[in-house]
Amino acid sequence: MPPKTRPQPVTVRSMADDVRGRTDGELRELLHRRQDLARPAPADLSALAARASTRASVQRAVDSLDLAHLQVLEAALAAPETSSSAVEPATVAALLGATAGTVSPLLDDLWSLALLWRSPEGLRVVRTVSEVLVHPAGLGPHAVDLPGADPAPAPDDVTKAVADAPPAARAILDRLTWGPPVAVLPAGTPDRVAVGARWLLEQHLVRPAGGDQLALPREVALALRGGRSHAEPALASPVLDGQDRALDTIDAAAGQQVTDLLALVDELAAEWGLRPPRVLRSGGLAVRDLKRVGSVLDVDEARAAFVVELAYAAGLLADDGSLDPSWAPTPAYDEWQQQPGDQRWAAVARAWLLTTRAPHLVGTTPAGASGTVNALGPDAHWPPARGLRRDVLDQFSGAPSGLSPTPASVATALRWRRPRRVPGTFDVVITAVLREAEWLGVTGRGALSSAGRALLEGRDESALAAAMQPHLPDPVEHVLLQADLTAVAPGPLAGSLATFMRLVADIESRGGATVYRFTPDSVRRALDAGWSVDQVVGALSDASHTPVPQPLDYLVRDVARRHGQARVGAMRAYIRCDDETTLGAMLAERELSPLQLRSIAPTVLVSPVAAEMVVDFLRENGFAPAAETPDGGIVVPQAGRHRTPLQRRTSPVTATGVDDELVTTLVGALRAGEQAADYHREQVATRPGPSLPSTDPTTTLAVLRDAAADRQAVWLGYSDADGRVQRLLFYPERVEGGRVHGTAEGLSRTLSIHRVTGAAVT
Repeated sequence: MPPKTRPQPVTVRSMADDVRGRTDGELRELLHRRQDLARPAPADLSALAARASTRASVQRAVDSLDLAHLQVLEAALAAPETSSSAVEPATVAALLGATAGTVSPLLDDLWSLALLWRSPEGLRVVRTVSEVLVHPAGLGPHAVDLPGADPAPAPDDVTKAVADAPPAARAILDRLTWGPPVAVLPAGTPDRVAVGARWLLEQHLVRPAGGDQLALPREVALALRGGRSHAEPALASPVLDGQDRALDTIDAAAGQQVTDLLALVDELAAEWGLRPPRVLRSGGLAVRDLKRVGSVLDVDEARAAFVVELAYAAGLLADDGSLDPSWAPTPAYDEWQQQPGDQRWAAVARAWLLTTRAPHLVGTTPAGASGTVNALGPDAHWPPARGLRRDVLDQFSGAPSGLSPTPASVATALRWRRPRRVPGTFDVVITAVLREAEWLGVTGRGALSSAGRALLEGRDESALAAAMQPHLPDPVEHVLLQADLTAVAPGPLAGSLATFMRLVADIESRGGATVYRFTPDSVRRALDAGWSVDQVVGALSDASHTPVPQPLDYLVRDVARRHGQARVGAMRAYIRCDDETTLGAMLAERELSPLQLRSIAPTVLVSPVAAEMVVDFLRENGFAPAAETPDGGIVVPQAGRHRTPLQRRTSPVTATGVDDELVTTLVGALRAGEQAADYHREQVATRPGPSLPSTDPTTTLAVLRDAAADRQAVWLGYSDADGRVQRLLFYPERVEGGRVHGTAEGLSRTLSIHRVTGAAVT
């Protein structure tokens, strides 16, 4: 059994030694800040160090840095090479025009992230970082790494040479000084530019970099920059600008936005339950159908796309899966609709925060695409949307309570916070996220609401609902009927009354109170749905605290009197009407020519078109037909309850973070694994002959790369074609394409990485 004691500290010669020498607290911090290192769990500390040095992990860590840490890391890479190659805080500070006291804490942070490691001489940059930051701060390679044996000129010599440079050479230097440090001079380059390039080559200010490329050596660039690595060092985070608002004002505005949003989703579901739009062959919603949504909801297309995508993300809308598919509400919508407003908001708010749908892309044409993005289409799925949305909202959670920041200051702060994760459409994304957050009530008047803060803190849906509930108006169960054919709902309507009012009237305006307008078309809509005139008038009377106004009563009865004068049946369709003048008007109407109407009796017309389409055409052209059954009864349409089949929706894919308990357990396991590895090495060391190493593939790859870079020999365990493992003293030269090239016993050999059972530096 291996001993239970911790190994004694050893001289730090590598990144692995540095990691092995860290305390438990430092290891926990590393695993918290670079969570990709924890899954799957490394076998021991050596494996942890190897994984932390891989290209993918280093790339992820560098991409997560803010601008201050990134600039310090770039300056550490850009520092002039010394015999020890250690990073001196004073040198980094000089490159950034800062003090060592400012830079040292940032260097310590980079060490805790394992992007630097501590040697006896000082901090060193992990080798893989230079593979990720190929041109740190826009600087090119060192002169010794470029073709040509001449050393780089001294800074004073650079200054003197540039003072005498011809204009063409000066122009080239101006382009290269702050990066990118490589210029391309293709065939056909103007003579003036070519002459300038030749002058720079003769003065050793630039070097050939292969083919038609010229590179500016790092030493020359730093001299031209006056010894600075960055033109604009940004070691302090920018401050958000904006207006301060009272929290009660913010929450009240957010509550009103939520009330409007829930009403819009209900109106959308009611419309699509009655008239479900078709699914495009390529998936998504047709442009004309989105415009119709905007018209029905009385909002612009951007907000219409947001409501549609939000309902889809929350599982309230879906493709019905039929042979001729259409978009329709799901059974989940019916359950959601019956919940209180605060719970309804909590469900859609979480769906919005986690979705990878990007409503702002609807109607745009992405680069390289042949058409515009359709709502609900596959092109509106944009994986970066979730992370960018969270990054934008995190600016609010870190700002003072009540601050309504300007979009420009949010953009500036985010560019500082995530400088390497800024898409080309960043300003558009920020504007879209801020707009959607306002529509959703996450913000109110541009500032984070109480419920929005709970959402960002990761509270569960019950806590979110509790945070929003005080700011939503109580549902009402009555309306105020007025003589001008309007009705006013003094708050959000509940249950069946809301459904009835959407059916019998059109929404004219929203806000603290909703105004409904009764029109002949809206009343006819209720009659078409199977309501009788007495049922409509009775429902209005029950919903109002005052009698039904005479103008409204007259409107309902007049529309009912004329409703169904023309009856449509199948033949494929027939139209019968006792009023011959009405039928004559139909025959004379040019807009009805697609129906191919033909009179077969003074009171009967027939059409080869389906009855449903005949009804729609007649209504669109000012007639008021009613569909009838074969026995003469009025057809009550069932489309008003069109729903998709019950569907199983997958939850959004989210990465589960590592918590304190997991990290503590993992650190203990890493310590135990390292003790076991040390014990194994001690046992192997007592055997005659070279030891046979045993490491996991990640560690093996890292060891081989480091050995190739340092020109060191390694002991390999290598499995041959027969499965026998042999020991090799191998001198690796390069690692690429799943193979390692080098020499063993004086012969050049190429070994497959997957056959290497382990590697250890001699």
